[in-house]
Amino acid sequence: MNSLIRHKGWTWGFRTTILLYFVVLIVLPILGVYYNSFSLGLRSFTESILDPIAWKSVLLTLKLAVIAAFINVVLGTMTAWVLIRYKFPGRALLNSLVDLPFALPTAVGGLMILLLLGPGSLIGGLAESLGFEIVFHQPAIVIAMVFVTFPFVIRAVQPLLEELDASEEEAAYTMGARPVRVFLQVILPSMLPGMISGGMLAFSRALAEFGAVVLVAGNIPGRTLVSSVFIFGEVESDNPVGAAAVSILLLTLSFAILWLISLVQMRGRRA
Repeated sequence: MNSLIRHKGWTWGFRTTILLYFVVLIVLPILGVYYNSFSLGLRSFTESILDPIAWKSVLLTLKLAVIAAFINVVLGTMTAWVLIRYKFPGRALLNSLVDLPFALPTAVGGLMILLLLGPGSLIGGLAESLGFEIVFHQPAIVIAMVFVTFPFVIRAVQPLLEELDASEEEAAYTMGARPVRVFLQVILPSMLPGMISGGMLAFSRALAEFGAVVLVAGNIPGRTLVSSVFIFGEVESDNPVGAAAVSILLLTLSFAILWLISLVQMRGRRA
């Protein structure tokens, strides 16, 4: 079987199939978006980008995605620490539930947030009585983004904690270092590549979230309308050029983030 796989004909066939799969499912759709955004010329593209509703939606998405990514870096690192460093009943169940946002349809996640924090719920009613509104406002968007991107930081930090050599911590304690100093100088540098790459992935994923956000945002232009919902609205309004123009901004930013993640991972391996 191995000799058959190593045959030049089989090798060429496998490579061709993989390249064709990559081109059809990834390259061609991306090129289609870029082509459509410039199909009416550079002036039309510029007008679509400079449309007040469009760029406000992009800026709002960037702001809320940064907040969600920061929350995920903090909570995700803490969760990974607990799952690796502590043994307690239900740890295996909690570890499996971390991946639930990957398996759950994002629209279901948005519905869960709506039912849990909406005006008719106990928490939503209590928040309204205190003068704080969640659903159909920016806090709900952040919660939805945090929910769908929750696993990224955890799964990026966990293997780094598992590979951490316990003798380094023991040596630091033996030399009289306090727990805070051991964490900052021994443990944190080992976790940092995972925290950065996981945070970037969470940020990139939050930029494109639609299913959970559209149910809880309210979609008010300039206030709660994020770029993914704006793109959907432009397509529904038969304006594919405007939708493609905003999509290009998100695509380009996602490419830059993926490049930075690769750079961080390469430097982490060299270290």
